[in-house]
Parts: sequence; structure tokens; C-alpha cells
Amino acid sequence: MSHLIAPSILAANFGKLDKDCELVNNSKADWFHIDVMDGVFVPNISFGMPVIKSIKKIAQKPMDVHLMIVEPDRYIKDFKKCGADILTIHLEACNHLHRTIHAIKEEGMKAGVAINPHTPINLLKEVINDLDMVCIMSVNPGFGGQRFIENTYKKIEELDKLRQKTENNFLIEVDGGVNDKNYSKLIKSGADVLVAGSFVFNSSEPINTISKLKHI
Repeated sequence: MSHLIAPSILAANFGKLDKDCELVNNSKADWFHIDVMDGVFVPNISFGMPVIKSIKKIAQKPMDVHLMIVEPDRYIKDFKKCGADILTIHLEACNHLHRTIHAIKEEGMKAGVAINPHTPINLLKEVINDLDMVCIMSVNPGFGGQRFIENTYKKIEELDKLRQKTENNFLIEVDGGVNDKNYSKLIKSGADVLVAGSFVFNSSEPINTISKLKHI
């Protein structure tokens, strides 16, 4: 399978959000990546549900919704109604991770778990066979445009080895600081999905930038 590109709408121009969403539609990107922040789990606030519903009306590709919020269980049904195809919750935010994963699946969405830079891969072992995707944060979550954390490559390789030991061929997603200097090494390390925000939307030619990330 060719790797997937998921432009992060957090880095789009909110004053012309419809145009930037159409840009993603017309590019070689595979998914829309939408970060939801509550100002509690991370020190920032982003999209609410009305905005996500508006994006869904435009989006012609799957919506990869990443919840950086406390008590995500409370909102699983709501994000399904908003149009999420993949719902990713943080291991660090869940008291009952196994139950939350299955609640997502019961709503007909793919279930992902994200881990922060300080969180070890081995904490995923007990739920790894239940997951459709693992998102490795390659920056500290909360803000776009941060510097890539170099230890990410080792974490991808470790997760890929764990994947090979299981019968579950989940996707490995990398979120944060992805650019033309590291994307090739990320794919070679075992990543399947690259989330790129500032690098895409701050580019003078975003569609060409997406095309570049799509091809090794």
C-alpha cells in the first residue's frame, strides 16, 4: 500500500476554510486531518462540532478526526454525527482505553490511539489487536508549526516491530513537523500516514507540496 497524506486543517486559513478544503479535495491527499482541542488536555482550543460539520459538507475524502480532549467517551456519538470516518483518542486521556476503542468501533468508525512523545510504545500492547491506527505524536500536541522530535524514528520502528508480531495490520500515523526533509525517512521507518499542516498550507504551492509528500 502506498503511504497516505493527511493535510492538517488546523494549519489552513480559517478566513477561507472552504477554499482550503477544496484544495485538499483537488490534491493527491488521501484524508482530511482535523484536530479537536479543548484547552484542558492541551493548551489550545480548536474546532468545535459546527465547524467539523461544515467541513464534512465540502470534504470528498475521509475525515481523520484527532481528539486532544479529556473524557472523549462523552462525545463519540457526536463526532460520528459530525462525519468522522476515523476517530483517534489519546491514550493519556483515557481511563478505560479498551472500552473507548470499542465504543468508537460500535459507531461504525475506525479507531485510532495517539501517544504523546513521552509515552512508550509498550503501553499499547494490551489493546494493539483492537486498533485500526496508532498515531505517534512527533511534536508535543497543542500547537502547529513545532519542531520535529528526532526520537520519533525509533518509536516508529519499535511500533512496526510490534505490528509484525501481531496479526493486526494497523496503520502507523505520524503527526507533527512533517516536511520534505524527513518524510522519506518516516516512510522507510514504517509510517503509513503522514499528517502535514504548516508545511502544506504555508507553502506557496500547496497542491504541489502534497504531491511531493505523496511520492518517495
